[in-house]
Amino acid sequence: MADDPATMPNPDATADSSAEDTAPDERVATLAAEVSELKDKLLRTLAEQENLRRRTEREVSDSRQYAVTSFAREMLIVADNLRRAIQAVPPEARATDPALSTLMDGVDATERGLEQTLTKFGVRQISPKGQKFDPGFHQAMYEVETADSPPGTVTDVIQAGYVIGERVLRPALVALAKAPRPSADDSPVETAEPADAKTET
Repeated sequence: MADDPATMPNPDATADSSAEDTAPDERVATLAAEVSELKDKLLRTLAEQENLRRRTEREVSDSRQYAVTSFAREMLIVADNLRRAIQAVPPEARATDPALSTLMDGVDATERGLEQTLTKFGVRQISPKGQKFDPGFHQAMYEVETADSPPGTVTDVIQAGYVIGERVLRPALVALAKAPRPSADDSPVETAEPADAKTET
């Protein structure tokens, strides 16, 4: 007896059912991959925005702090001239001449006011006497032989240096200590070895 087509399984229907069973799993995997990719892109974008924000804040801060660099450097010349004028007048002359004393008091006040203004804008003086030489902040002018300080130590400041923020506005001009040369008295004295006594024959 021939098989009844109505009772025989339909191959197309079986294939469709299998496809329907596997299709949701594939869609879930695809969606999970897309979500992971979008999450990675979002994290990258947020990190780039944070880096941009920090960089912008740093640039704005630097711009505010260092905007007066050129002007401050020129004002150091004025400060140097005021200091030279003060040092050029001996205390005895100020003590015996009231008019000169009044004038120099005004120069002193002007120097203090200038220093306060420079400090207000982040300019600080560096006077490294007794410190280890730092080529980033100091400029060596000459060396001094001395046993009182270790070699490479700043023994004298010829001209004070200045920094603005963390940057050098003008290096300090300094003298450095170096080890003294050994003197003739320190040279080892060679002593003659005693001649061997003659043996009696």
